[in-house]
Amino acid sequence: MIAPLALSMGEPAGIGGEITLKAWRDHRQDLPAFFVIDCPHRLSHLANDLKWTVPLCPISDPSEALDVFQDALPVLEHPVTAGTPGVISKHTAKSVISSIERAVELTQSGAASAVVTNPIHKHALKQSGFEFPGHTEFLAELAGIKTPPIMMLACDELRVVPLTVHVALKDAIAQLSADLIVEKCLITAQALKDTAGLKNPRLAIAGLNPHAGEDGDMGREEIDFINAAVQRLKDHGLDVRGPLPPDTMFHKAARQNYDVAMCMYHDQALIPIKTLAFDLGVNVTLGLPFIRTSPDHGTALNIAGQGIASETSLVAALKMAGEMAQRKKDSL
Repeated sequence: MIAPLALSMGEPAGIGGEITLKAWRDHRQDLPAFFVIDCPHRLSHLANDLKWTVPLCPISDPSEALDVFQDALPVLEHPVTAGTPGVISKHTAKSVISSIERAVELTQSGAASAVVTNPIHKHALKQSGFEFPGHTEFLAELAGIKTPPIMMLACDELRVVPLTVHVALKDAIAQLSADLIVEKCLITAQALKDTAGLKNPRLAIAGLNPHAGEDGDMGREEIDFINAAVQRLKDHGLDVRGPLPPDTMFHKAARQNYDVAMCMYHDQALIPIKTLAFDLGVNVTLGLPFIRTSPDHGTALNIAGQGIASETSLVAALKMAGEMAQRKKDSL
């Protein structure tokens, strides 16, 4: 049996609390044991306001979660100032940040088997001096790693990795290089071997330009450095193909030929996976010394506190984290 998963609280003004309650209430029989790092009183008030019956069990040690999980939602007590759903406040930022830090600390110590993060509100955190673009960069800092970790979005039908992430398109193109492609593909391939049970992951490299440049008539990036990156990856012994025309590599038959699509920029990766599985996509961070997953959505302030937010992506993130943790344990 794996240790329980550590779930961070996320933005208290958002939907994190209610999807946590719904995930436990409606899906606990099918989920690995987890505990949420949050304030029991806050969650109790939220459940009461929504007229939901969700028993909570405050715990002081993660190991207690395994014994109580089927009877009550384990909550590792964590102070937070109660706020108003949909209204962000800089006064809760420290609690949000320290919830993530605590999840990482417990996972690195072995008390938890993986980190699962509820959505954060970046603007609210930046008001308190948070200097990171998002979860991924902050987790890298906590892990003490120099190589930037990689964001992979995954569902049953598709895995995608954007090689450049939250930058303007012109800046993404400027960042691309053979070295960047090779580095991120190597990390992705190793992570899939370690946590997805794939002995020889098949990587599909997307082209940048329409028709993958069409021999330079629609752009030269494929000729200038993407082809070179593909060859270097083959020299490393990877099963890699490309660059492939982005408009034809995501249909059902094409997806059967690879395990992960390596995409040149954010929307090239996220449009196909959100089209296929908008409510079921999971954000997985590769390249960290611990497992981390997250729902593939934001804080949804506009519907927070109404009880209508879908918990399906969080459920998928919890399941995936548990599966990855089990594979990791079995491989030791």
